[in-house]
Amino acid sequence: MNDLAELKQFVVAQAISQNLPADQYDDVLNGITTDAGDEPGSWAHEWIRAGEEFAGRGALLPAAQYFATGRFPFVDGPGRARALARCVETFELWTRDVPQIDSLTIEVDGRPVRLWTTGLSADEPRPLLIMSGGIVSPKEQWAAVLPQLASFGMAAVVTELPGVGESPLRYDANSWRLFPAIMDALAPLAKVDQTYLLALSFSGHLALRAAGRDPRIRGVVGNGTPVRAFFTDRAWQRRVPKVTRDTLAHLVGVPEEQVFDAVRDWGLSDDELAGLDVPFAAVVAGRDEIIPPADADLLRDRVPDARLMVHDDVHGAPSHLAETKVWSLRAVLRMWPDAAAKDLAALDAAVRAARSGGATP
Repeated sequence: MNDLAELKQFVVAQAISQNLPADQYDDVLNGITTDAGDEPGSWAHEWIRAGEEFAGRGALLPAAQYFATGRFPFVDGPGRARALARCVETFELWTRDVPQIDSLTIEVDGRPVRLWTTGLSADEPRPLLIMSGGIVSPKEQWAAVLPQLASFGMAAVVTELPGVGESPLRYDANSWRLFPAIMDALAPLAKVDQTYLLALSFSGHLALRAAGRDPRIRGVVGNGTPVRAFFTDRAWQRRVPKVTRDTLAHLVGVPEEQVFDAVRDWGLSDDELAGLDVPFAAVVAGRDEIIPPADADLLRDRVPDARLMVHDDVHGAPSHLAETKVWSLRAVLRMWPDAAAKDLAALDAAVRAARSGGATP
């Protein structure tokens, strides 16, 4: 069972990242008295109840976001399983009025993996952007951005870190192979030899490893990327929030007290970082409570072409959401040689408009 006070603390960052109004989710949080079960007052029940209110008014996207929050941080019983199912169902209903978003199921290691997609075409293949969230983020949390990506002239897909959301895959040391598997499956529908990865949090670790092994990947953009110290620094690991330890243990498939032993060899070596021959850009949170500062230092010191944006914020920089979003999109387009000048100019202006004064490039 999760620690309810900690759960309420850390879900706020998730709510902010989904643009949920504080006066609305505060009411939900105030009504939650237990983490367990699916009865009134429980975590899953109260978030689902709020989501159903939005769905009843036809506000399907906010409803899906509330359902996604109801399965936070991971499915551990019938209540959160119900929340995830409602999230996926409701997001799919919303996409029926958004013709730029489609669903596609591919096979990865013999298992079906569902993607949300845009711009795939055998007749007019485009460069490919693959987007993936972290250990607590189902693909429905990010897929609403797909029409904007299509407007830049790219094909794009949103997937999940193995084990998250609908993903049937196990999260392990070889999970970086998810990205090449997606490229292989989409080769008839996109220019996969021009692939860019927008990989948030723990997905960024997989993306860096994949980029060093697959020359089709032309650039990586991350946010709160674990590199090595997260996996090896025992002193730091004692500070990692319980919700993070528990979620990681669930995905890896080991008891919580064994999780850091299980991932101890997952860190990227100096040679892997120095050998990265594509651009890398990432948002770094100066008060990150999950990823140690040493990992940002490794990115600065070891990756040949690294550009970091530092915010005075917690993991994921949720309080700088507007700037982080447009800065990340601009970083992708800067890596793509054929990006339209008008799109880059528009994103440059959006970054300037969103900048709060608390970030340093």
